[in-house]
Formats: sequence, C-alpha cells, structure tokens
Amino acid sequence: MVLNYIFVAFILIAFLWALIQGFRGDFSIFSALVDSTFSMSQTSVDIALGLVGVMSFWLGIMKVGERAGLIAFLSKLTAPFFGKLFPSIPKGHHSIGAMIMNFSANMLGLDNAATPLGLKAMQSLQEINPKKDTASDAQILFLVLNSSGLTLIPVSILALRASMGAAMPTDVFVPILITTFCSSLAGLLITSLFQKINLFSSTVLTVLLLMSLMMSLMVYFFLGLSSEVMNAYASLGGNFMIALLIVAFILFGLLKKQDVYANFIDGAKEGFQTSIQIIPYLVAMLFAIGFFRASGALDHLMDALKFLFGDYAFIDALPTAFMKPLSGSGARAMMVESMQNFGPDSLVGRITSIMQGSTETTFYVLAVYFGSVKIKYTRHAAFCGVFADMVGVLVAICMAYLFFS
Repeated sequence: MVLNYIFVAFILIAFLWALIQGFRGDFSIFSALVDSTFSMSQTSVDIALGLVGVMSFWLGIMKVGERAGLIAFLSKLTAPFFGKLFPSIPKGHHSIGAMIMNFSANMLGLDNAATPLGLKAMQSLQEINPKKDTASDAQILFLVLNSSGLTLIPVSILALRASMGAAMPTDVFVPILITTFCSSLAGLLITSLFQKINLFSSTVLTVLLLMSLMMSLMVYFFLGLSSEVMNAYASLGGNFMIALLIVAFILFGLLKKQDVYANFIDGAKEGFQTSIQIIPYLVAMLFAIGFFRASGALDHLMDALKFLFGDYAFIDALPTAFMKPLSGSGARAMMVESMQNFGPDSLVGRITSIMQGSTETTFYVLAVYFGSVKIKYTRHAAFCGVFADMVGVLVAICMAYLFFS
C-alpha cells in the first residue's frame, strides 16, 4: 500500500503543478510530462535488459555455491549474529549466505554484483514468507540494510570527483565512511523498534563493535595514502575480491563433485526469468519519478526552501538528497551538475559527493526487490528506508561542514 500512495502522490502532484504552470501560460510543461512517460518507460526496459546478463551470471555462480553447500556453510558461520537480527529465519537457511554476499558486494562498491545477489537473497527469504503478498520482517530488515547504502570503498564517487578536477578527490572518503555507517545504523535501529529486535545482546553488540573497529582501522590505513594510491587500492581490492569469489565457488563445487556447468546453467535460467519479471515494477516506479521531475515541482521546492531558510550551501545540495531515494542516475546527474556549477572542491560539491556515496536508491530498491517476489504490501519498509536516508543526508551535511567549512 505504501508504494501505491507514493506512486499516486508523485503523479498527482506533478499534474497539479503542471496545471498551475499551464494557467501561467507555460503549456510546454505538458509536452515534457508526456515525453517523460516514453523516456522513462524505455529506460525501465533498458535497465531490466541490461540486468539480464549480469543476473544470469551471478545467479549461476550462486547456484553453484548453493548446491555445493558453500552458502549453507556461510549461513552457519554467521548464524549467531544473523539469528539475533533475523529471528524468523530457520537456523542454517541458505538466505543468510545470500544476504552476506549482497552486503559484501555493497560494502566493496560492486553495484553490478550486489543487485543480483540481493535479488537472490530476497527470493530465498520469500520461500519462508508465510504471506506471499506481504513483506516479512526479515525481508524488510534486509531491504532497509541494503537501501541504507553501507559502503566501505566508494570507488565511483572518488572517480567522478577526479574526473571533475577535484584537487584531492579522496578528501570525502572519511566523511562518506562515517555517514554511511550512521545511515545503516539508523536503518537497523528504526527497523528494530518496529520489529522488537533486541540489539543489546552480547553477540550483536560484539559484532557492531568489531565492525566499528575494522572501519576505524581501514580509515586510518587509507588516510595515509595519496589519492592515486587510494583509488588504486580501492579498485584492486574490489576486483580481487570478486575474482576470488568466482573462483572459490567453482573450486568448491568441484571439490564436492558437483556438475558445476549444469548447476551454473540452472541458476542462469533463474536470473533471466527474474530480470524479465521486474520490468512492470520498474516501469511503474520510474514513470512516476520521471513524471514528477518533468513537472518542475522539484525545482520550485528548492526555491521555496531558499526563501524560507536562506541561501546556504546545503540548500543547493538538497536536489541530490531528494533525488537519491528515487533515482540513482538522477542523483548522480545532480551531483555532477552541482560540481560543475559550484566546483568539485566547493562545500556544495563535497556535500553532494558525501550524500551520493553514503545512501542508496531506496524506492528503486523497493520496486525491484519486492517486485521480484511479487510483494504488494510493504508494511514499514518504505518508512524505515526513508528514515535511514534522512539520517544519511543530515549526517552528510554535518560532516561536510565539520571537515570542509
């Protein structure tokens, strides 16, 4: 129902705003609205078709690991921690291993690998969901943690800043780490309140403290490197991990005397079917987002905020914050636009970089992940995801002023 309200709200607000513009004599706005319906529908199909190859490959690899028992091994290894966070998941269920793979890919900034792994995890969780059209507690927590955007190595942001001519592209690295950790922690806390999850158990506290320590050590390590060396290490680390993962799954399958090729093909077929299945959900959500953007309502909202709060730097960065939960490519375009207008080393440029590197495209994730398992009733998933995004935006602004003001 939440997605229904969001979908309808975007369309109605956009149309009403277009009517206002029409009464003022700007009839071109209706042409822009209609054009957006065609462009976003085509974009939806392009995204889904672009996922076919990646989905087929990664679900093929996952099927190899699943039938060889590697996913079950990862599930057992992390059962004490994930058992506390996901009490509804049976002990040793393969969905735990799939979630771990997805979280790992997100942390390394491997977006192409994270999406198919996340869809596989969502499908695994759907197997134990008693109400197939309603999101379970486990599915909601997984989606919120996924959409909160925990990223340890924001390679794409650093690369974009370098291409835009930033004097030190990596100067936002530490603020991004702090912000993305706060965003993910906020998502975990708010979802735990809804689901009455006990976060004060010794296991959960120990893991969270260890994660904080590991992040601190990694920050300390990267701060001692030049920007060129940092980018090289980040890229090398991500590529090495993904190559090691592929080879490990295949070797494990051979050691278990599995038919690796046949298992890969079975998983690849599932990937193809999933990619096609999400097209209607993508079309619906991206159409609503495109309609809203084309109406010009977002631009006028920014003007109103400047009138109310003054012409502060963080106001000019808010379009990226507003667009990030809706469209990853739209938010990226707004970040680049802000760096072009204000400079990559300006306060606005740095705020948008931190925002872009520390939050996820929440409504896109909602549409794709829940759409892949035909979930209609998302319960508190959207609220918790947006709450984590809001915390991420506020911390990003604070970190930018703290480090660069």
